[in-house]
Amino acid sequence: MGETVIPLVIPKGTLVPLAVGGESNLLLIIALIIALGVSAQVLADRYRVPSVLFLILAGVAVGPEGIGLVSRESFGPALSTIVGLSVAIIVFEGAFHLTVEKLREAPAAALRLVTVGATIAFLGTTVVVHFLLGVEWAIAALIGSLLVATGPTVVTPILSVVPVHNRVAAALEIEGIVNDVTAAILAVVIFKLLASQEANPSDYISEFAMRLGVGLLVGIVVAGVLWYLLTQVHLATGGTPQNARLMTLAGAIVAFGIADTIASEAGVAAVATAGILLGNTDLPYKETIESFKGDVTLVVLSFIFIALAALIDFETLLTLGLKGLAVVVIIALVVRPLLVFLSTRGEQFTRNERVFMSLVGPRGIIPASVATLFAIQLQTTEPPSNPEGANALVGTVFLVILVTVVFEGGFARQIAERLRVIPMRILIVGGGQVGRALAERLEEREENVIVLENDEPIAEQARADGFSVREGDGTDTTALRNAGADNAKTVAAVTGDDDTNLLIAQLAKSKFDVETVIARVNDPDNADAFEELGVKTVSSTMATAWGIDNMIERPALSNWMTELGRSGDVQEIEVTAEKLVGRTIADIDAEIPNEVLIALVDRGGESTVPRGDFELEYGDRITILGQTEAVDEAIDRVHPHV
Repeated sequence: MGETVIPLVIPKGTLVPLAVGGESNLLLIIALIIALGVSAQVLADRYRVPSVLFLILAGVAVGPEGIGLVSRESFGPALSTIVGLSVAIIVFEGAFHLTVEKLREAPAAALRLVTVGATIAFLGTTVVVHFLLGVEWAIAALIGSLLVATGPTVVTPILSVVPVHNRVAAALEIEGIVNDVTAAILAVVIFKLLASQEANPSDYISEFAMRLGVGLLVGIVVAGVLWYLLTQVHLATGGTPQNARLMTLAGAIVAFGIADTIASEAGVAAVATAGILLGNTDLPYKETIESFKGDVTLVVLSFIFIALAALIDFETLLTLGLKGLAVVVIIALVVRPLLVFLSTRGEQFTRNERVFMSLVGPRGIIPASVATLFAIQLQTTEPPSNPEGANALVGTVFLVILVTVVFEGGFARQIAERLRVIPMRILIVGGGQVGRALAERLEEREENVIVLENDEPIAEQARADGFSVREGDGTDTTALRNAGADNAKTVAAVTGDDDTNLLIAQLAKSKFDVETVIARVNDPDNADAFEELGVKTVSSTMATAWGIDNMIERPALSNWMTELGRSGDVQEIEVTAEKLVGRTIADIDAEIPNEVLIALVDRGGESTVPRGDFELEYGDRITILGQTEAVDEAIDRVHPHV
C-alpha cells in the first residue's frame, strides 16, 4: 500500500493522477477535515448515533459531489501514505483491546466467523457479483475478497453507542480485526496471481501464507521489542507516561511500515498481531496508553473517513444501476445473515442477537483503499489491464461501503432497540456463591452482566459457569473502569465483607455516577452507613428471615418467585413512549395476553395497585407479571423499544 499513489475513486472517463495542491490550501483542507471530524464525534455522542454516519455525510458534503472544497487533487501523492498510516493506527488500536478475557466471551462463534463466515462471505459475494453484474470471475473474486472485511473502523464506532451484550460485541470485534487482515492479504494474492496469468491453486495458498507469516513475524518482533523497552528499560522519570504513549504509537507505525515494505498488505497483519500481544501484557501506564491511542484513533478515523467520502464519485456508482443495488441487498440481507447464523449455531446467542449481527456488518477503510490501488493498475495497459473491471471493482466496493455504513451503521442503535438486544448492563462485584447466583438469574432474563472478582480461583469458577468475568479489585477505580463501571446502570457489591462493599458503593456513586447501587450487608448494624450514601441494601440476615417467612405464610408465592425467570417473570417498564401517556390500564389490558397482569404502578416513589380507569403519565413505572413468554409479548406490544 505504501509505494503507490492511491486516488480513492475512478475518475469520470480517464484516470487523472493526483496533483499536489498548494501548501496553504492543503493545510486549510486538513484543518477543515479535522474540525468536521470533531464536530461529527460531538454530534454522534449527542444523538447516540455511530460517528461514521456523520463522517460519511460530512465527506460527501465537502467533496466534488457537494460544495467541492475537497477533491482528488487536494492531497497529492501523500494520500497513499496517509491511508496506510491511518489503517495502521486504527487496526492497532482495535487489536489492543482484544484481550484474552474478550476472546473468551464467544470463542467458538468468533472462530467460525473468521473461518466459515469469511469463506461464505467470499464465495457468496463472488458468485453474486459475477452473475448479476456480468464481470469475469477474476474481478468478481477480487471484489469478494475485499468485501470479506467489516473492520474496526466501522464496528468500533457502532459498538461505542450500541452497548450490546459482551458476547455479541466480542464476536463482532474479533471478526472485524481478523477479517480485515484476511481481506487485505487475500485480495493482494488474487490480484498478483491474476496479473501473472499462470497461477495454480497452490500458488494462492503459498502467497497468502507468506504475507500472513511476514505480518505475524514482524508483529511479534515489534511487540517483543516494545515490551522490553517499556518494562525493562528505565525511561526518563519526568516523561515516562508520555514516552510510553509515544513509543507504543511509533511501534505500531514501524510494524506496519516494515511488514508492508517486505510484502504488500502484510502491514495490516503486523499491527494486528502487535496490538493483540501488547494488549494482553501487563504494560506500565497501560491506562494512559489506551486513552492516548483512543484520542489519536478518533482524529485519524475522522480524517480518513471524511477524506474517503469526499472522493466518492457518484457517477461511477450510478453506472452499476439497479443491478448494483441488488448486489448490495443480497450481500447485506442474504449472504451476511447466512454466514452469521451458521457461525453462531449452537452458541449462547439469542435469535435477536443473531439477527442484529446479521444486519450490522458495514464495510470500511480496508476495502476502499485496496480497491482503488488495484483499480489504478487495472486502468493501465500493462497486465492485467481491465478498465471495465476497474470500474466494476471500485463502483461495487464503494457502493457496498456507502450503503452499509449509512443504513447499517446509521441505524444500528434503532435496529438494536427494535430487536431488544441492548440489555441493562449490571456490574456484580464479587464472584462467590451470592454473586454467581445473582448473575445466573439476571442472565436468564438476558441482562448484560459482568462479574468482577479479585480471587483468581473464584474468577475461574465463575468463568467456567459461563459468566463474563473481569479479574481485579473492586475497591480499585481502574479495575472498576475496566469492568465497565462507566457504562453500568447498576452496580451490585456482593462480597462477604461489609467494609469492602461500602467502599465499592462509594466509588460507584462518586467516581462513576452509577444510577443504581445495591450492596449486600452481612451485619444488619452496618446498614445505616450504606443508607447515608443513598445505597440500597440487602441484609443477608433479613433476606434469609424474609425468605423463610414467605415459605411458611405464602408458599405458592414463594415458590413462584423462586422460579422467577424460568416459567414466570416480573418486569418493570418506565413509561417513556408517547403512545402510553394518557391511556388507561383497561386500554392496555385489552392489547396484552391474558396470561399477564399489570400489578403495580409507581409514580413519584408511591406505588399503587391500579384500577381499570387509572391513566398513565410520562415517567410512571408499571410492573407486569405473568408467564415469561407472555410478559415478553406484552412488553413488545405496549412498549416495543424498551
